[in-house]
Amino acid sequence: MVNDKKWGFSTKSIHIGNEADKELGSVSPPIHLTSTFKQDGVGKNRGNDYSRVSNPTRTRLEENLAGLDGAKHAICFSTGMAATTALFQLFDAGDHILVSRNTYGGTYRMSMNVLKRQGMEFEWIDSRDSKNIKKHIRPNTKLVHVETPTNPLLELCDLQETSKICKEAGVLLSVDNTFMSPYGQRPLEYGVDIVMQSSTKSLSGHSDILGGVLTTNNDDLGDRIRFMLKATGGVPSPFDNWILLRSVKTLSLRYQKSSENALKLAQWLSTDYDLKRVIYPGLDSHPQFEIAKKQQFTPNGNNIFGNMISIDVGKIDIRDKFLEKLKVITLAESLGGVESLCCVPYDMTHAAVPVENKIKMGITETLIRLSIGIEDFEDLKGDLQNALAK
Repeated sequence: MVNDKKWGFSTKSIHIGNEADKELGSVSPPIHLTSTFKQDGVGKNRGNDYSRVSNPTRTRLEENLAGLDGAKHAICFSTGMAATTALFQLFDAGDHILVSRNTYGGTYRMSMNVLKRQGMEFEWIDSRDSKNIKKHIRPNTKLVHVETPTNPLLELCDLQETSKICKEAGVLLSVDNTFMSPYGQRPLEYGVDIVMQSSTKSLSGHSDILGGVLTTNNDDLGDRIRFMLKATGGVPSPFDNWILLRSVKTLSLRYQKSSENALKLAQWLSTDYDLKRVIYPGLDSHPQFEIAKKQQFTPNGNNIFGNMISIDVGKIDIRDKFLEKLKVITLAESLGGVESLCCVPYDMTHAAVPVENKIKMGITETLIRLSIGIEDFEDLKGDLQNALAK
């Protein structure tokens, strides 16, 4: 596969893994919709033997995503949760894992209701201050797993400082980069060991497939993760791989436009409305704005602050009226699509998190998470104006 490291981000996203078919010359590469492969003899195959182990369509996708993350290895999974589960299953009973307190609710559910029963230890901490992470590392700590920005409060973790702390302690560091995508943030550049993304979200961008991916520059970790995929079987279908490979071609265009929309909407909401909270890393009012400027960059070196906004409307009746009035923005789970979505994390994405934990973090019943799409800005602004009208 062609992989020129000197290419720009968009060129990589379009060309890596997308070479024309050698036999017929089709510009769009074929899908290998097969479970198994003909072998020329015992132990003699043509590069693949069974699609749980490898598939040419998945191989092309993995090369593409590795190129975008600046990674040596990318391993694709059926969902983001399958990828996170495989990551945590690299460790054993008695091992201790530190996780951002304000992480995706599905990560909490899987960790506390599944892997904890198998003897793994999880601790949920405030990862905004790297010194707090250092304070919670124990002798049996094997992994620090952070989200930045977090879901849904958009809290940030200083990747460079946290990476230094983890390396000094001999602890692996993984980052859920779903919210930013490799267009807006490339954690491996800061010394992070493993990057996880739900490719269902911005990587795909069209709300039509499920997927997850782990990327790393560590050969041993790459081998261990690939073995975990083979052993546990959480593989994505060839069709989903092909759709994702097609969709990533426009990642830079989609993410740039949606982030520009989000920044303008956040600035407008924070100045024109008396909301209880408007949370967006690109606002001066965000307590970690300087960290956002430090590590959230496009491949061209320009700051970018993402396509996610959280607002708190203060009262449940206002929340419900707001949701009822929306016409352009859709109430639905998920994020990162070309269409704008909103959800109430308290009852939706974070339903599995204990109530006392949600309240302590600030995930209230009136907090609304907005995933901003690529619609015309004035239409999104008008939709929010109408929904917020008293």
